[in-house]
Amino acid sequence: MKISVSMLALATALTFTVGAAHAQDKNVKIGVLTDMAGLYADVGGKGSVVAAQMAIDDSGLAAQGWKIDVVSADHQNKPDVGVNITRQWADQDKVDGVFDVLTSSVALAVGGVAKDKNLVYMNSGAAASDLTNAACSPNLVHWTYDTYLLANGTGKAVTKSGGDTWFFVTADYAFGAALERDTTAVVLANGGKVVGGVKHPLSNSDFSSFLLQAQASKAKIIGLANAGGDTTNSIKQAAEFGIVAGGQKLAALLLFLTDVHSLGLKVAQGLQFTTTFYWDQNDGTRGFAKKFAEKMANHQMPTMVQAGVYASVAHYLKALVAMGGNPHDGAKVVAKMKEMPTEDALFGKGMIQPNGRVIHPGYLWEVKKPEESKGEWDLFKLIATIPADEAFTPLDKSTCSLLKK
Repeated sequence: MKISVSMLALATALTFTVGAAHAQDKNVKIGVLTDMAGLYADVGGKGSVVAAQMAIDDSGLAAQGWKIDVVSADHQNKPDVGVNITRQWADQDKVDGVFDVLTSSVALAVGGVAKDKNLVYMNSGAAASDLTNAACSPNLVHWTYDTYLLANGTGKAVTKSGGDTWFFVTADYAFGAALERDTTAVVLANGGKVVGGVKHPLSNSDFSSFLLQAQASKAKIIGLANAGGDTTNSIKQAAEFGIVAGGQKLAALLLFLTDVHSLGLKVAQGLQFTTTFYWDQNDGTRGFAKKFAEKMANHQMPTMVQAGVYASVAHYLKALVAMGGNPHDGAKVVAKMKEMPTEDALFGKGMIQPNGRVIHPGYLWEVKKPEESKGEWDLFKLIATIPADEAFTPLDKSTCSLLKK
């Protein structure tokens, strides 16, 4: 069969026309999947949606002809709910990227769907370091923090300062298991010992039996491998039982700004913990926080998860601009994001490793005493900076299949 010159020219023209259309597609739909009403609602929730919209507004892309929409949903901290929402977003709502995804069990489950549906998956809410190890994906970027950072920040500092015997009070799901595992490794590597532990249900209210076991262990450190309302309830009830007054110390392995605000400085003072963002850290973080608080009904300052949503959306949009439009191809967009250094006013300069882990500095903080605070949200003081190249799992120790030759 002979192909005429005119037919070939027409086919070539159509190819270039279709390619140009894809390159110029400036329609984007972002899905914020978070906890809207549960124990992590203040950590992410409506604040994560606000942060995503702020990143879109600050990008200035609307004035350049881009149409960027945000949808949101509550996964209720249930993996099956998170999976069903993500499938609906991909199949019916034409969502391009899923952001936030608090709760590690939900995050791990959603990761599989994001890969199958070829979505961009930007996780800033979950902590499990497994996301960029055994559960890594060409569609995933893990922003903000993880259990490796928390363990090597708080766990190492507490152990080196003399807290060499530990008892864990651990949330009984993927996050708690990962945090206890990673912290145990750090404690042992620094000459400490784990004398026991107990697991509790997610979103628990009564910690009396768990804390009494920790008290009876005589461990110097009671490691709280939980988060949100579980952490604040643990700390409040430990104070009621006089555990700290009796000589044992608490290590809040994951503590958020909103947790300390809820507890109050009288109860939380002296706790050391690790984060990658604090609203009052520098001019850039303060500027973002002021705008964020103005948009929140309760005038809350942003948590590191909400800051992570902002930064991850901003980087995602930069990648789409660099690609000349939205290809609606998650793996391709993530590959582009990995080529580009990360830089924003909230986390500074960084990079995305081949396994999807975002690298930036971490910080060890201590909760201020009441007399040290100058305002409602003036809660932390800096103890140490963890360099970016030390904060997260070294690539030669990562078990991510993307790293295998």
